[in-house]
Amino acid sequence: MEIPGIRTWVIFYLISFVVLLWAAFLTLNGTMLWVSLMLVIVVVGINFVTVYNQIKLQASRKALQKNLTKNIGKDSEMARDDRPQH
Repeated sequence: MEIPGIRTWVIFYLISFVVLLWAAFLTLNGTMLWVSLMLVIVVVGINFVTVYNQIKLQASRKALQKNLTKNIGKDSEMARDDRPQH
C-alpha cells in the first residue's frame, strides 16, 4: 500500500499524541474531566475517520487499476496478424 505524504501523517499523529497527553494530564489533575474525555473522543474519532477514508481511497484506486488493466493483452491474441509473412 502506497502511503502518500508521509510527513503529513507524522505531523498528524504527533499532534494526536500531544492531544492525548494533554487529556491524560487533565485527567490526572482531576480537573475538567469532561474536557479530557471529549478530547479523547474527538482524537479517536478523527483518526478512525481518516484511516477509514484512506482504506476506501486505496480500494477505489485498486478497483480503478483493475478495471483499466482487465483487457490488456486480450486484443492482441484475437487480432489478425498484419505483419508480412516470410
